[in-house]
Amino acid sequence: MNKYLVGISTYNEGQKIARVIQKFNDYSLYDVLIVDDGSTDHSLDHLVESQHFIIIKNEHNQGVGYTVKQTIDFSKEKGYEAVIFVSGNDKDDPNDVVKLIEGIEQGDDFVQGSRYLPGGGIGGDMPFYRKLATRIYPLVFSLMVMRKVTDFTNGFRAIRTTMFNDHRIDINQPWLYQYELEPYLFFKAVKLGYKVIEVPVRKIYPKKEEGYTKMKPFSGWWSILRPIIFLGLGIKK
Repeated sequence: MNKYLVGISTYNEGQKIARVIQKFNDYSLYDVLIVDDGSTDHSLDHLVESQHFIIIKNEHNQGVGYTVKQTIDFSKEKGYEAVIFVSGNDKDDPNDVVKLIEGIEQGDDFVQGSRYLPGGGIGGDMPFYRKLATRIYPLVFSLMVMRKVTDFTNGFRAIRTTMFNDHRIDINQPWLYQYELEPYLFFKAVKLGYKVIEVPVRKIYPKKEEGYTKMKPFSGWWSILRPIIFLGLGIKK
């Protein structure tokens, strides 16, 4: 077993998840966990588990937050030092994994990938509304945590597993089972005084006909934003 676990959640991603699996395959550096959240497109039917490649299949679609929780629970159970979250829709660059790991190796607890730091960037055709949202959300987050953050919505990050043992971080709350869990963890890491850094990474958008995201406008955006509002105002814990 390696020290690090790459966690990839997927739901009906077709050829995109196939490309992700082909790219993130440095099994000398990390193990890979695929959490299939009830896919019906048979995109993962051909996969075979191995010592460094593990698959969890949910019978029904549970939500991306729930699959993140499954990844966290697995990483704790197996004793990984850190878990690296990678998009299942082929937006992340495997060459950037080393940057996330370097942050963990130097003692940081939460290493956030940022497309907006010097050395990072955006490839492909990023929709305008996403450019707008990914610029506005960090401003709201920075205001709530009283710390400047350049990229809040990027799910490409590494988290030290011991952080999940903190009783002040409750990932079992059902309201976190959609898009809420990842921003919840980011907020908690900053406010509880963990060592948090951002590192430059690339975000690569696929062709428009393949689809950018399964997130629904407005409801999905609120799902990301509401943990910050709820925690900032003390409505949730």
